[in-house]
Amino acid sequence: MIKKTLGLAVIATVALAGQAVARDQIRIVGSSTVFPFATTVAETFGDKGVFKTPVVESTGSGGGLKLFCAGIGEGHPDITNASRRIKKSEVEKCAKAGITEITEVKVGFDGIVLANSKAAPPVILTKKQIFMALAKQVPVNGKLVANPYKTWKDVDASLPNTKIEVLGPPPTSGTRDAFVELAMEGGAKKFPSLKALRKTDKRAFKIIAHTVREDGAYIEAGENDNLIVQKLTANKNAVGIFGFSFLDQNADRIQGGIIGGVKPTFENISAGDYGISRSLYFYVKNAHVGKVPGLKEYLAEFTSEDAFGEFGYLTEKGLIPLSKEERALVRSRAASLSKLNLM
Repeated sequence: MIKKTLGLAVIATVALAGQAVARDQIRIVGSSTVFPFATTVAETFGDKGVFKTPVVESTGSGGGLKLFCAGIGEGHPDITNASRRIKKSEVEKCAKAGITEITEVKVGFDGIVLANSKAAPPVILTKKQIFMALAKQVPVNGKLVANPYKTWKDVDASLPNTKIEVLGPPPTSGTRDAFVELAMEGGAKKFPSLKALRKTDKRAFKIIAHTVREDGAYIEAGENDNLIVQKLTANKNAVGIFGFSFLDQNADRIQGGIIGGVKPTFENISAGDYGISRSLYFYVKNAHVGKVPGLKEYLAEFTSEDAFGEFGYLTEKGLIPLSKEERALVRSRAASLSKLNLM
């Protein structure tokens, strides 16, 4: 009898160990930019009454991928949202934790805006001016020095004589990654000395172009973009950095800056005319599919024309949709749980 009981206990233990996930609700983490889109899809998905509404957390792209790549099982998220593409180093970290099957879903496009209160004149900047205002080191008289600029007028005589005060995301944010790559690096290349450095020492150039000043001109405002919006309405001299969707949702209080002569509008971002725009993604842990109820169905909802299509409900939240052809390809890959390929 004792032997039989022990045998059943061993069988039960093995069975539980083989069951990687024992949750009945999808768990999603990641990008604050993708968060409102994922939340909207999760609520629509849950309202259909077949599966529980997924839990969506805003942890930032880097933070989400760290949680996602930590392991397999009910203690780890099923999906992570990202406002940049997953890095090779993150794929390797996932693999070390046994996560070798990942499906990438490209959601659409988003612009990164520099916005301010409607109580002040709109921000009008070039990428070169953005770099000069926010880089830790800048070229002055042929030498690289600690950023000396205190006001926008110091950067360029045509700009307002107000203190440089920019509220933006922390290093863990995909928005921060995209901003330094698209805006600051673009501005750094406008200096002949830095453009030449990029050809001879790409790593050194990248450090200069991507390193944000730490003397108070740039204020890390966390992953909560709504908090940045609140601070902009309270301080008309401040400028905030976040995704276009938040500008779109708060257009009654804040306005998007004109960068390089182009306004951050749905049409300009969609056409590729706005110079600070990026792709949005989410990543699925395939080992959890079939263990957590509703994962494949959630993918189908998100990639449906009703959701991320040209006239889908996510465009009302500010998502810039992919082309019809690309949407069809994304939908097919999501349905078949195609393995991630970074090539």
